Amino acid sequence: MSETKVTYLNRAQQEALAIGANVEIPICSRRFGKSFGIVSRRIKRNVQFMPGSTGAFVASSFKQARTRTLPAALSGLREAGFIEGIHYVIGKRPPEKLGFAKPIIPVQNYEDVVTFYNGTQMIIISQDVRMSSNSLTLDWIVADEAKGLDYDKLKDETFPANGGTMRYFSDCPWHHSVLFVSDMPVLKSGRWLLNYREKATPEVNDAIAGLLQLRWTLAHAKTPDTARIQSIEKTINQLRRHAVFYREWSIFENIDVVGLQYVRQMKRDLPPLVFQTSILSRRIERLQDGFYSNFRDSLHTYIANNNTPLQDAGYSLTPGTDYGCLLDGDLDLKAPIAIAFDYNANINWLVAGQRDGSILRVLKSFYVKYTRKLRELVDDFCQYYRAHLCKEVIFYYDSTALGSNYAVANDDFKAVIIEQFNKHGWIVTSQFIGKPMAHNLKHSMINDGFRGGKDLMPMFNKENNEALLVAISLAEVDISPLGFHKQKGGEKLAESEDDPLEFRTDGTDAFDTLYLGNLLFPYSSVGAGIGSSL
Repeated sequence: MSETKVTYLNRAQQEALAIGANVEIPICSRRFGKSFGIVSRRIKRNVQFMPGSTGAFVASSFKQARTRTLPAALSGLREAGFIEGIHYVIGKRPPEKLGFAKPIIPVQNYEDVVTFYNGTQMIIISQDVRMSSNSLTLDWIVADEAKGLDYDKLKDETFPANGGTMRYFSDCPWHHSVLFVSDMPVLKSGRWLLNYREKATPEVNDAIAGLLQLRWTLAHAKTPDTARIQSIEKTINQLRRHAVFYREWSIFENIDVVGLQYVRQMKRDLPPLVFQTSILSRRIERLQDGFYSNFRDSLHTYIANNNTPLQDAGYSLTPGTDYGCLLDGDLDLKAPIAIAFDYNANINWLVAGQRDGSILRVLKSFYVKYTRKLRELVDDFCQYYRAHLCKEVIFYYDSTALGSNYAVANDDFKAVIIEQFNKHGWIVTSQFIGKPMAHNLKHSMINDGFRGGKDLMPMFNKENNEALLVAISLAEVDISPLGFHKQKGGEKLAESEDDPLEFRTDGTDAFDTLYLGNLLFPYSSVGAGIGSSL
């Protein structure tokens, strides 16, 4: 006699599963159990109720799908009883010996497809692969870490493909279903998810819950009324087809699993605003305008990954593999990297970029806090770019790097930075750009760049500059007779839950120096065109 496996689902997971809405948007904290309790169970449900269907597993990038979201979903499927090589295969045509059923609309290329035993296919769609939804006919959509998805690409490419084979699944309430799971978005580009709160159907969801309770009561009566139970079930499924389920759930929904000690640890270890959003699922209100008034994350950010190392690894990728800069598709490995810093007693920043004609690609930003100082910051950069072929940096600095040492021991900032890079075998070509520019002039020049009116437009690698992009979005202004000023009064205040150091203006100052240096003192080749070495 086989043993029955008992699976724990928290109250919130049970609620979402029971309602079974056609459109589900759970905004969940970390360690909520998104992959196990929601994503993998919706995949399993869709597979079983729509045999032979074609679904989509959507990710913002190939890297995200391969290294985070897909492995988590497959792990959840294993917990739900699906075994690779028996119930599904991934990245290849199912061997004939497995006896898998045929899909309704077979794919031509199995490279990025999970094929299940009953013919259902789940196509892995990466938004950084151009037109990856093109020519598909989908029956359902699932996405984890959805806050990183490009909503315009969803509207233009993926949603229109979710038309499906209606004649085969006309009675299934989850045909054309959509599941987007995420933690709380911070950047404006992810806040389209929060708009589903206004689209939710609480009355329909409550009606489903009431009918579910009635069905349970009837099913457990001494003499169950089978005909009425079937009628109620049909009504429930009709309601599910039109239901939109939206919830914002914090870590406390899963407290029985993670325990209070985990919450205390996260409060201690995470940046405070990250704790507020990723653990407590609290909304952070955005500025309508700010110092970088012409910045638009939809226009000035991009995803650019080099997927070759992940493709070579196939689906045997070891979790946690550190590829460093090898996964960055926007990096010119043979060109020097321009860098700029900001110096502070409690937080120090390094922002790195490369100029490509009229575009400044902000490749990546780094910061260290408290006991970790400038040397450790340079160490982090050199470790990440250890595979870079041109070991040269163009170091843009202003007068704040000279004669000061509150972030280091004895030497000033410039000397410490150059010395540490030299220890790692990097050549430093330094360029002094003068005293810090007046804020009103800086505001005018940088926002003109964002608008495209200058010779140089900044563009940010979205996946490598998360904290910097938040800081840019939050940077406020003061207005005086001299014009716009970046509001920097909060930089010296103690860190708080609603005001973490990395979301203040320090990182934006490092970006300002990088942008102005590249605009006013452009470099053309290694060791040529600017300033003096060391």
